[in-house]
Amino acid sequence: MGQTKQDEEYGYDLFPERNARKPTQITIRDSLFTFRNKCQVMLTFAMETSPYAKLLLSAMKNSGCKVFKDRHFSCEDCDGTVSGGFDAASSQIVLCQNNIHQQAHMNRVVTHELIHAFDHCRAHVNWFNNFRHLACSEIRAANLSGDCSFNNEVSRFNFGLKEHHQQCVRGRAVRSILAVRKVSLEEAQKIVGEVFDSCFNDHAPFGRIPHGNKDAKFAYREYMNRDRYYMNL
Repeated sequence: MGQTKQDEEYGYDLFPERNARKPTQITIRDSLFTFRNKCQVMLTFAMETSPYAKLLLSAMKNSGCKVFKDRHFSCEDCDGTVSGGFDAASSQIVLCQNNIHQQAHMNRVVTHELIHAFDHCRAHVNWFNNFRHLACSEIRAANLSGDCSFNNEVSRFNFGLKEHHQQCVRGRAVRSILAVRKVSLEEAQKIVGEVFDSCFNDHAPFGRIPHGNKDAKFAYREYMNRDRYYMNL
């Protein structure tokens, strides 16, 4: 199917294999010694070992949205400017196999996109027509995925000042909106500003901002043990 203006406005131009709006069939040729195979291996490792991903997968299952690796993830070639995306039309997470080369990067992308998937599961998110909904999920994803962790910011040569984490979250949310919607910088900043406080303070399902794996492990342990007190009453 040819690319339409709507595809471009919704960011599908960044994900060429999404133009057909169908999951790509993986052939034997694709699966052996390719980016796709490496992507699949790193995805499996992230789902099995990352405390961020494990918590989100558990939370989605408990919300009635169990995630299946072969159905809800797709490793694809993408535009060079993006690492992943959540396709609400197919409820599928796209992982950009040509742009993700390190496990730590894969872990962050999987976490970021799973937050979008969790929001899609728990709320009536109007991804395509309500920019405030989109902005809220982008704020939450930047805030809770580790995108703005101290180590990641130092690696980008962004050194902390007062409220540096908040500024990082704002900036990444704005850039994410600009990547997938045809709006001006000023409009994106205005939309993010309008919903920032409430969405920044929504930490579900973590219960806190996980600033690193240690925080995420605590959050995962607390989530898995959340019903223990009531069971012992």
